[in-house]
Amino acid sequence: MKNSIIIAENKTAYAIRDSSPVSLNHMLVIPKRHCLDYFEMTRQEHCDAHELIETLKDKILENDPLVKGFNVGVNCGETAGQTVFHTHIHLIPRREKDTPNPRGGVRGVIPDKMNY
Repeated sequence: MKNSIIIAENKTAYAIRDSSPVSLNHMLVIPKRHCLDYFEMTRQEHCDAHELIETLKDKILENDPLVKGFNVGVNCGETAGQTVFHTHIHLIPRREKDTPNPRGGVRGVIPDKMNY
């Protein structure tokens, strides 16, 4: 996340473009204070991150009429797919037909059959 251009920021958080985006304008909202995952963020950090997510969403919608939805997600822990161990919240713009079957959204990260 170093050497990234800050797109927006407020008191406790900032936003950058994802360096490995899954869609155009995929953003990351990151607390300025180091914390391992979403659950270590303070209430103020949550509020500030949410404010940036809303601001970025509005800006993306204003500039890209093809965006019809968003995924907002956080990976917490290695088992959940976290590979960078500093909290970062993904804001992923979605466009019609960007995937063959978007049904279930974030539920698609776990296979249909769970073995436990």
